[in-house]
Amino acid sequence: MELVYFLIEAVVKVVVVFAVLMGTVAYLTLVERKVLGHIQVRYGPNRVGPFGLLQPIADGIKAFFKEEVVPAKADKTIFIIAPMISIVAALCLFAVIPFGDKIEIFGRTVSLTIADLDIGLLYVFGIASLGEYGVVLGGWSGYNKYGVIGALRAAAQMISYELALGLSVIGVLMISGTLNLGEIVQRQAGGHWNVLYQPFAFIFYLVCAIAEINRTPFDMPEAEAELACGFNIEYSSMKFSLFFMAEYAHLVAVCAIATTLFLGGWHGPFLPPSLSWIWFVIKTGVLVYFCIWERGTFPRLRYDQIMKLGWKVLLPLTLANIFFTGLIMVL
Repeated sequence: MELVYFLIEAVVKVVVVFAVLMGTVAYLTLVERKVLGHIQVRYGPNRVGPFGLLQPIADGIKAFFKEEVVPAKADKTIFIIAPMISIVAALCLFAVIPFGDKIEIFGRTVSLTIADLDIGLLYVFGIASLGEYGVVLGGWSGYNKYGVIGALRAAAQMISYELALGLSVIGVLMISGTLNLGEIVQRQAGGHWNVLYQPFAFIFYLVCAIAEINRTPFDMPEAEAELACGFNIEYSSMKFSLFFMAEYAHLVAVCAIATTLFLGGWHGPFLPPSLSWIWFVIKTGVLVYFCIWERGTFPRLRYDQIMKLGWKVLLPLTLANIFFTGLIMVL
């Protein structure tokens, strides 16, 4: 009977997280267009429904009914699988993220984490690396020179910034002494957020994470100006939409992971443990807003500047952060 309860609990968690995440991804497209419109002194979507609130639904219906085109010389199997890899990897990241403290439901103590893994952070980096294959394979399989260039850029950018991204969180691991994301959050209780001890690592993480998910100013794999859309140039209909759903899901994921590692996770004043997830949502929302804000603020960098920033600036700085963290801990 206990096994049945465990399975039901796991299925309910997966369904709830999936439903909330898909709704968030859909309306994040509207939020981004509204915020960018405000930055650029225009309205943004305001035609479909009151204040444009039904625009994501209209976009979804439109994507489903648009014509599906597959290039004649494309590697059709990989062409179809590539967007699936991106969206599935993005969704799988949320399996180990702790959304809140434990709560009581029908007399049972329920953890607000789908899977509480001891190697949670390793799982996150492993799955995040797989997500990049969707972009690389999608650009390569379409038999289009612009798509291939976009795929090559994505591969180089992934390697360059994944090193610095991994090194940026080593300081947090040294302080926390665990790879379990739930334990990392618990050790930040009482206002001892890791961002206070690792402020530079937090900045490095944000920069590298934005580069990893190909957001402006690091959107070189899909640079419209010179690649006419880059890796997704041959995609249409829902396959095209899946890439953008994956991008927004990855955006929420990297912000949720930043909240977990640096901003105390669900910890915050005033609210009881049963509502601790509200603090997690607020902190993640603030970081997502920041990522949208910086997209409307910074111009796209040149590709050589992006490579130089990754290898010659961020990599040495993250190594220096690890060195000084260890030095301070020893002293």
